[in-house]
Amino acid sequence: MALPEPLSAAQLKRLEQHRYNASGRSLLEPPLQRYWTWLLESTPLWLAPNAITLGGLVFSVVPTVVLIYYCPRATEEAPPWIFLFCALGLFIYQSLDAIDGKQARRTNSSSPLGELFDHGCDSISTVFVGVAGCIAVRLGTDPDWFFFSSFIGMFLFYCAHWQTYVSGVLKFGKIDVTESEIVIMMVFLLSSFGGTTMWDTKVPVLELQLKKIIVVGVVFGAVFSSYNYFRVIFGGGVGKNGSTIAGTSVLSPGLHIGLIITLAIMIYKKSTTHLFENHPCLYALTFGFVIAKITQKLVVAHMTKSEIFLQDTAFIGPGLLFLNQYFNYFIDEYIVLCIALFISLIDLLRYFTGICIQIAAHLHIQVFKLSSQQAPEQVQVVSPLIHQNNMD
Repeated sequence: MALPEPLSAAQLKRLEQHRYNASGRSLLEPPLQRYWTWLLESTPLWLAPNAITLGGLVFSVVPTVVLIYYCPRATEEAPPWIFLFCALGLFIYQSLDAIDGKQARRTNSSSPLGELFDHGCDSISTVFVGVAGCIAVRLGTDPDWFFFSSFIGMFLFYCAHWQTYVSGVLKFGKIDVTESEIVIMMVFLLSSFGGTTMWDTKVPVLELQLKKIIVVGVVFGAVFSSYNYFRVIFGGGVGKNGSTIAGTSVLSPGLHIGLIITLAIMIYKKSTTHLFENHPCLYALTFGFVIAKITQKLVVAHMTKSEIFLQDTAFIGPGLLFLNQYFNYFIDEYIVLCIALFISLIDLLRYFTGICIQIAAHLHIQVFKLSSQQAPEQVQVVSPLIHQNNMD
């Protein structure tokens, strides 16, 4: 299938004028900067930033896929080494994600393509890391909490870019992605040494399972982050009359995420075959790929100062599940889920690949290779840039 070229000439023109704008720093970033600086200085100058980003994505996806193979319902007990693999993969992903932007500045190769590629890979990683975290605490025994915990990370990541679309600035909080990833790494390590059944243990006095304490923390974190995001969103945008950076309503991006989550809840609750309970990981991945795509489109809308439209091929997969329920399960629901998973994944990859290739061609750069204008031997590495906080 031919790859799409999603952007118009006008959008590409506005993309040229885009400049990355971010503010804030989380609590654990300053102490981690020393390690990230050392890692950056150990990275070859010829290595393209996007190659670093893609490498990090692979290390976050592969361990989760292996974990899902062993724990498809998030109730099974997996071998200890898998959780060590997940912890290591997430650590490598976090490390590489922290230095890709620094490497871009170091090699004079910063571009809108790099920003899009970074956020696009992060949107995919968020899906897999969320599912892996749910498996690690054996949340398959409580489907409602599995649903909430697996979807909340995707929702918050979307909201982070929603408020960026409104304010024009990507804002980081004191408790943000870095802290969340470290907590998940600790969960992986605990599951490796104590087994996933340890999370069913009740804490004395509180009479709560350990997994429920983790969930309570997720709930409080979600409420705190949501408050910060929506305070910016409802506070008005930088566009005319308080509109978004593209001049659209500040509430317009809510239609996309709202529709997808509504469909996900309806299909889950109305399924007479208990589709989500029996296949929670595949279900979360299916809708996760859809959310990852609309998040990428929101990032592109911000970078090109464009409207984000509701009509999208991303809704085909969920639509098939909905229609199959409406027609009284004409086809086995598990088969439809597998089809929806495949369609959603291919749709996501086609869009992301197509837009990266289109932007690279327009900017006359390569996605995974430094151009001659950015050759390391022509770049004078400036020390302050190496130590600059990673905001990409």
